Amino acid sequence: MFSPATRPNECVNRTLSSLYDVVVYGSCGAGFAAAVQAGRDGLKVLLIEPGPRIGGMTTNGLGATDIGSPRAIGGMAREFYERIFEHYEAPGSWWFESREEYLPKHPLSVKDDDRMHFFFEPSVALAMVTQMLEEAGVEVITGVGLDRTASLQFEGSAIRAIPLKGGTVVSGRFFVDASYEGDLMAMADVPYIVGREGNQQFGESLNGFRPQPVEDTAHVDPFRVIGNPSSGLLPGIEEAPDLSAGQGDSRVQAYNFRLCLTDVRDNFVAIEPPADFDPAGHEVVIRHLLAKGDCATFPFFKRTPMPNRKTDSNNHGAFSTDFVGGSHAWAEATDEERCALWQQHKDYMLGLLWSLGHDPRIPEAQRAEVRRWGLARDEFAETDNWPPQLYVREARRMVGDYVVSENDCRGTSFAPDSVALGSYAMDSHQVSRFVDQEGRLRMEGGFWKSCQPYAISYRAIIPPKGSCPNLAVPVCLSATHAAYGSIRMEPVFIMLGQAAAAAILLALEESAALQDLDYMRLRARLEDLGAMLNAPQVSLK
Repeated sequence: MFSPATRPNECVNRTLSSLYDVVVYGSCGAGFAAAVQAGRDGLKVLLIEPGPRIGGMTTNGLGATDIGSPRAIGGMAREFYERIFEHYEAPGSWWFESREEYLPKHPLSVKDDDRMHFFFEPSVALAMVTQMLEEAGVEVITGVGLDRTASLQFEGSAIRAIPLKGGTVVSGRFFVDASYEGDLMAMADVPYIVGREGNQQFGESLNGFRPQPVEDTAHVDPFRVIGNPSSGLLPGIEEAPDLSAGQGDSRVQAYNFRLCLTDVRDNFVAIEPPADFDPAGHEVVIRHLLAKGDCATFPFFKRTPMPNRKTDSNNHGAFSTDFVGGSHAWAEATDEERCALWQQHKDYMLGLLWSLGHDPRIPEAQRAEVRRWGLARDEFAETDNWPPQLYVREARRMVGDYVVSENDCRGTSFAPDSVALGSYAMDSHQVSRFVDQEGRLRMEGGFWKSCQPYAISYRAIIPPKGSCPNLAVPVCLSATHAAYGSIRMEPVFIMLGQAAAAAILLALEESAALQDLDYMRLRARLEDLGAMLNAPQVSLK
């Protein structure tokens, strides 16, 4: 097992500097960007990745980048995707197909006017992240996480040192929590929320409990024995919750893995069922297929083309690779509990692909199409060709002095202290499956609403004034569930991570708390770095 929650369980086994200017915890887009920018600024930087692989989802299978408006991408994010473009311009980067053969497969794969490439292999993204960190002189450690059973060391309200598993303590002047879970933020007692606010709290329409139309799922019988409620519910289906539409709760949208599949037999690892395979866990998908016939979403997982005849295979539709209902405990779980949840998500996806390829109730032509795809042998070789990073779409969210809401995304509110732009649609995957009072299967939680580019406030990536003056939180930032559905994209994380590092440099120069910075100085610094800050100047065209 290669869960990032449990694989690292030993001492760093190296001598660390007595004091770092910047300690970055978590290496997703925000983490590596913050580390690279701080290194380029001449600071002494340590990047800590609790899992075995740096780069977060950018290097763990999410190659089909969710970009919104390309014009909203600036600074280091633009640089990163330009480097990807340059890589794929070289003929030597193509093994199983040519660039000319690939480009027609996805019309948005290359924006030739911008020279940015948003679709790439995990190994290529890993090479780019590694190169940028090395160029910036960043010290990197992997495979060791926070010891969340211990305590941080403080000087007043400022963090001075953090404990890692195995007894190592890392001291720093400033810290960046770039984990998907917000573990460092939580240990620092920064206020946060897990779940969905009620719509009334911020005047939103997409938040809280959100039942989907009954016709979307009522064709699937939810009981173990069809038509027999006394037989019990199928796995993953719950009794109807005692919630009204728009009411808040503590649940989050579903997770999955972004698999890198291929149909090239020479680069192919066949899908095998999990050790504890239970066909009942995928019966809702099979019943959906049998009820709808040859429906448009078959085989229920995306095969978005990546270069070299690989895919980014994501969830597709209401019955797919998302392990609906399996995400709720993740944010606050112990490392051991996260390990079990990680394995449950992997087992669900393996079992789903196996069922779709082998269940005799599915016509052979359709089963054969599923079996045509296998794990890419030349990706994730160190973890049996499976991405180690679970796609944690949402966990904790800080509650800061500015909370980005649906109103920002819709353009009815405007943050005057922009540090980056969001532009992707407000997007939440399903949250739960339940049986309504009439015994019909229902789903709830999903939405996808487009928005124009909007400003993300500086105050959303730092704790509220008076709380932890030397911590930036560019991933689990201050936003409602509805707004976070738009912000949570890797290009935005890269831009927010760079903004956090830019703010830290100024705070070091001024011996100031992050909350006390002169925003106009920060804005000038970000503009020098090529950041896009003015939403009205950006369009979706």
